[in-house]
Amino acid sequence: MAMTLADQAALTGQDGQMADKRPSRPVRRTFTAAYKARILAAFDALPEGSAERGALLRTEKLYHSHIEHWRKQQNNGTLAASTGKPKKDTESEELARLRAENKKLKAETAKLETRNDKLAGELGKTRTALDIAGKAFALLEDISSSADSDES
Repeated sequence: MAMTLADQAALTGQDGQMADKRPSRPVRRTFTAAYKARILAAFDALPEGSAERGALLRTEKLYHSHIEHWRKQQNNGTLAASTGKPKKDTESEELARLRAENKKLKAETAKLETRNDKLAGELGKTRTALDIAGKAFALLEDISSSADSDES
């Protein structure tokens, strides 16, 4: 996008130099553990599904995801220590990773068992077809040998 003379004039300062008028980056809000606990208590004190809960979130300029995240922190016991980035609990992270991996493996096992059942059914059909084909071959062989003996 080309800058017009009017744009350049708007950006020049008193000394004729270009002024840096870029907006600064927004600063992420941080919440103290006491604030989180107070908001959670106030939110939980209100009836579930009531308009007052939404009003509380609007007045505090919060989202429901804040409440969910803070409740998860409270249940994990990390809310009291969170005044910035929460400390990583390696055991709980590993446990969560292993549970996710276990869930994935169970789903894969169920899928493979279903496939195995399907293939076992197809194998049964194939064996039956081969048995029928074998009997048909034996019958044709008997008919052919009896026809040859009748001609002689």
